[in-house]
Amino acid sequence: MIIKQLSIFLENKSGRLAEVLGVLGDSNIAIKALTIADTSEYGILRLIVSDDAKALETLRSQGFSVNLTDVISIAAPNEAGSFARILKIMAEYKISVEYMYAFSFGNKAAIIMRPENTKRAIEVMQENNIDIITSTELRDL
Repeated sequence: MIIKQLSIFLENKSGRLAEVLGVLGDSNIAIKALTIADTSEYGILRLIVSDDAKALETLRSQGFSVNLTDVISIAAPNEAGSFARILKIMAEYKISVEYMYAFSFGNKAAIIMRPENTKRAIEVMQENNIDIITSTELRDL
């Protein structure tokens, strides 16, 4: 139920994102989810891809600074208030979320999050009947 996410540190300059995405595309690695956080000097590109081990090896061989991070993904109804309800449950169990991003598919939304305690977050989701998306399911979307 834990999903591996690539975290790539990039200089904040024109063309660097295209370079990473080109390397992945040339290696036939599909991007399933993506988010970027940036500062004036650098950015962190976070990706869920079709083959995280191959992507990690390929990007490192091209000189990129990249790590694998454990995240979880949950499915929520694609309706107003659904994210708030899930975060309220997390707060009730005192589980902090470092960051999250989401995307819609059909009548649902996939929420990818990095909780402070991944194992406990999964337990809480299961206890509260919140749908957890496996890495296989996420890659098949």
